Amino acid sequence: GDVRAAILLLLEGEAMHGYELIQQIKDRSDGVWKPSPGSIYPALAQLEDEGLVSIEKIAGRKTAQLTDEGKKYVDEHRAELGDPWADVHAGVGDQALDLRALTGQLMGAAAQVAAVGSPEQAQRAGDVLTEARRALYRILAEDGVADGEEK
Repeated sequence: GDVRAAILLLLEGEAMHGYELIQQIKDRSDGVWKPSPGSIYPALAQLEDEGLVSIEKIAGRKTAQLTDEGKKYVDEHRAELGDPWADVHAGVGDQALDLRALTGQLMGAAAQVAAVGSPEQAQRAGDVLTEARRALYRILAEDGVADGEEK
């Protein structure tokens, strides 16, 4: 995704610190895109160097907000900035989004077993997950697509 565009568009609404920007991008992309701090903070520094963003320490956190020049830039370049969240969705496709949602549910169930299950239940859950991974590779292998299946 276009981290720069996402930051500028998010800061148009309100000042935010880096973690908030990451969460907002993740939320607006329905979990498809979660930029790392290693992409957010350098982008913020670059935007600050360009005079589009100012960073101040508020409540112990470095908080970014658009400068007047930044607001003007967003207004004048709105079409160019586009909709970075829609762009990410378009690049992923419905099939991947559906599988990603199911994977999230599976991870939630595994986390529950890890948190409250007995050691025997955790072992059985691990066996289920291992078999699920192998089964997914077998599905790909049926079409001659998978190279990563364990034998």
